[in-house]
Amino acid sequence: MTPAPSLRHRVILHAYVTEKSMDEMERQNKLEFVVDRRATRAEIKGAIESIYQCKVEKVNTKIVRVGKIATVRFTKDYSSEDIGSRAGVF
Repeated sequence: MTPAPSLRHRVILHAYVTEKSMDEMERQNKLEFVVDRRATRAEIKGAIESIYQCKVEKVNTKIVRVGKIATVRFTKDYSSEDIGSRAGVF
């Protein structure tokens, strides 16, 4: 299910950058985002695909002190480094 256009940017709050997430970006084609705590994996996937015009292979989520973190793995056709530069990681 793809979220309504007005909700897409509310699902994804911002990129989450740590040493571990930078290592995952280089080695495993993954990025981490802080997302709305109520967002489902399907909503996160739809929002990422529509905002960054890419294909998401898998979404994992975890609840931490800063909120809900989504770890997004992209398909081999898309580079997490390119998407990260558009998301403001660099």
